[in-house]
Amino acid sequence: MTGRVTLTTVAAHAGVSVGTASRALSGRGDLAPATRRRVLASARTLGFTRDPAAGGRPPSSARLLDLVLGGFHNAYSDEVTAGARSAAAAAGYDLVLTEERDAPDDDWPMRIRRRGSAGVVLGLIAPTGPQLATLTDADIPVVLMDPQAETSRGLTSVRTTDREGGVAAAVHLAERGATRFAIVVGVPAYRYGRARLEGFRSGLSAAHPGAEPAVITADWGAVAAREGLVPLMRDLGAGERLGVFACTDEMASGAFAAAAATGRSIPGDVLVVGFDDLRGARWLTPPLTTVRQPIREMAAAAVTALAAAAGGAPLPPSPIVLPTRLIERGST
Repeated sequence: MTGRVTLTTVAAHAGVSVGTASRALSGRGDLAPATRRRVLASARTLGFTRDPAAGGRPPSSARLLDLVLGGFHNAYSDEVTAGARSAAAAAGYDLVLTEERDAPDDDWPMRIRRRGSAGVVLGLIAPTGPQLATLTDADIPVVLMDPQAETSRGLTSVRTTDREGGVAAAVHLAERGATRFAIVVGVPAYRYGRARLEGFRSGLSAAHPGAEPAVITADWGAVAAREGLVPLMRDLGAGERLGVFACTDEMASGAFAAAAATGRSIPGDVLVVGFDDLRGARWLTPPLTTVRQPIREMAAAAVTALAAAAGGAPLPPSPIVLPTRLIERGST
C-alpha cells in the first residue's frame, strides 16, 4: 500500500464492501463489470497498490499470451492467428484466443488479468480507457495490431505502409491503361482506410495528372461496394477503361460482382486492385491483383515484442511498420 490508503478506504470510496473490493482487485469472484470497474477506478484515484501476496495478477510463469480480436471467423483473423501462434510457440508461450463481444457486460480484460497473461495483442480493436487500465494496472503489456486510430494512448503498435500501398495501386492502374479511376473506401473511416485513400490520390496525381477518382464508400463489405460501382460501370463509354482500387480484397470482390452485373469484362473494361492479399484473392476469376500487407508477419512481430517485454525488455516507443508489396495477377 502507499501512504494511509487501505483496502477499507478503497471500498468506502467505491461504495462497496471490503470483500467486494478485495475480489474486484484480485480479479476473483463473480462481480458485475460496472462494480469491478468502479473499484479499480477508486484504487487508481486513491493511489492504492495491492500487496502481491494478497492476490491479483497470477504469476506470468503460466507463459500465456492473449490475442484479442472482434471475431475468429474470417480469412483476416486466420492469418493473424497463424502468425501469432507460430511466434508464441517459438518464444515458448501458449496463445489464448479471446473474442471481444460488443456487449456492455463483456469483461475480457479482467479474464485476461485473472489468468495471468504475460502480454496482450489487440487486433483491429479500439480499447476503452477502463479496459486498458485493467491490464496496465496489472502490469500486463499491450501491443496494438493495425490500430483503428492514430491516437493509440501511448501504446506500441504494429502496422503496414498503407499510404505507400495506395500509391502503388494508383501507379499500377495508370500504367495498365486505365482512363477513369475509382477508389472504394470503407466506413467508418479508420486510420488505415484514410491512409490508403490519401496514398491513392497522391499516386494518381503523379501518374495521371488531372485525373480525379470517384470515391465510393462501403461498409467494408462486398455488397455495398458492388452497389456503389454499378452506376460507374454502366456509364463507361466506348474505349474507356475503369481502374478500381478497393481498400480491402473483400470490397474488391464487390467490383467483380458489379462488372458481372453490368456486362463488363475484367481486365478488358475494368481493372481491379485490392488490398490485403488474403487467400480468397487467388480464387477470384481472374485472380485479383492486390496490395499485400504482411498480416502473419505483423502478428508475429507483435507477439515477439510482447515476449521480449515479458523478459524485461522495453516495448518499442514508436510503431513497428512492415512494408506492403503489390502482387500482380489477372485482374489487371
